[in-house]
Amino acid sequence: MIASIPPGAHARILADLDRIEREDHVRILFAIESGSRAWGFPSPDSDYDARFVYVREVDWYLSLAPRRDVIELPIDGDFDINGWDIRKALGLLLKPNPVLLEWLASPIRYRWDDVACARLEAFARRTAYAHACLSHYQSLARRMWGEFVADRETVNLKKYFYILRPAMCIAWIRERPGEILPMRLQDLMAGVELAPAFRDEVESLIVRKAQMSEVGNGARIVALDDFIQRELAWAGTQDLRKPVDPGLSAEADALFRWFVRGG
Repeated sequence: MIASIPPGAHARILADLDRIEREDHVRILFAIESGSRAWGFPSPDSDYDARFVYVREVDWYLSLAPRRDVIELPIDGDFDINGWDIRKALGLLLKPNPVLLEWLASPIRYRWDDVACARLEAFARRTAYAHACLSHYQSLARRMWGEFVADRETVNLKKYFYILRPAMCIAWIRERPGEILPMRLQDLMAGVELAPAFRDEVESLIVRKAQMSEVGNGARIVALDDFIQRELAWAGTQDLRKPVDPGLSAEADALFRWFVRGG
C-alpha cells in the first residue's frame, strides 16, 4: 500500500497502467498520484487522480501525420487516469509548466524509473524559473479567490484549500526562489515562515477534511484571508518574465532522443 492509497485502489491503478503499456505500446517512465490525495488534504471519498509520462517506439515519432500526445482512460467512478508523451512533457518543462514539476515532486508514486526520473528531475531543476511558475500560481489563487471567497461572508471551507495551496506556493517562491516546490501542502508549510495562528488554522482544517466528505460552510477565516491576500499582493509586484537559457532547447532535444532510443 502506498501512503493514503488503499490496497485495492493501488492494485487497480497498477493494472490499468500495465494495460496501457500493452495496448498502446508505450513505456511508462513514471506514474504518480495528483489531486487532493497527493496535495495532502484528501477527503474520505476523494477521487484517484493518477498521472504518468510515457515514451513510444522510435517509428511513432517518425511520421508526418499529427499524433495525439496524451493517453486518457475514460473516467471510471473514482478513477481518473491519464498521461503525457515524453515530447510533450519536455516541451512543457521548457516553459516551465508547474504541473509537470508537481508530478515529479508527488509523494505518492505508482511507477518510477529511477534512471529516467533522475534525468527528468535534473533537467527540471534547471528549468524551474521561479517567476514563470509564480505567474501560474498567482493566476490560480486569484481565480479561486474570486470564485469561492471574495465578497462572501460565509464560504465553503473546503474551497479554502484550492486557494491556500497556490498561495503557499507563492510563499515558497518568495522565500526559496529556484528550488522546486513540494507538492504536499504540509511540505510547503514546513519550508516557509508562518505565523502560529495561521498554521493552527490550516492544520485544524486539514483534520476536519480528512474526517468528513463535506467540511461545510462557515464564516471566513481571518488568518487564512490575511495570508492569501499578503502573498497575492507580493506576487503582484514581481516581474513575471521568464529568463531564457538558449542552451536548454538543445539539451531538451538531446534528452528526448535519449528517452526515445531506450535510455
